[in-house]
Amino acid sequence: MSIDEAGSDLWDTLSGAELIQAMGEGRFPEMSDVGRHIGQRVVAAEPGRVELAWTPGEHLCNPAGGVHGGYIAMILDNAVCFAGASTGKHFVPQLTLSLTIDYLRGVQAGEAYTVVSTCVKPGRSRLFSTAVITDGQGRPVAQASGSTLPNQAFAR
Repeated sequence: MSIDEAGSDLWDTLSGAELIQAMGEGRFPEMSDVGRHIGQRVVAAEPGRVELAWTPGEHLCNPAGGVHGGYIAMILDNAVCFAGASTGKHFVPQLTLSLTIDYLRGVQAGEAYTVVSTCVKPGRSRLFSTAVITDGQGRPVAQASGSTLPNQAFAR
């Protein structure tokens, strides 16, 4: 489904958090196929907070059998960008300025993880967010902090 098929009325009228929630409900298309490729799904979005479900597939594993750190970084990056975008009057995709990651435990393909991201400092030109990935037992497996800025190509 393209933005045109979803209806530009959602794009033009929903807040950042509402549009992210609409993506999770399938009422609006994701902006790229990256989320689908890595196995993420939007569970909930409210201004300043986004929750993702993540079940990484075998295709994301390194030769040692664990999920490659680059894919862990990718979902954390998506999460901090969504948290920043959730604070806007309208959804504006975010560009990552910095991303700092702590890898705490191994991540295994086929297991379900929860990713919660919070925008700590919203703003018009620079936003700061944190994200934590937890396993099925609620233990953190990785965390990140990142600065983003709204992609002006999508400003309206």
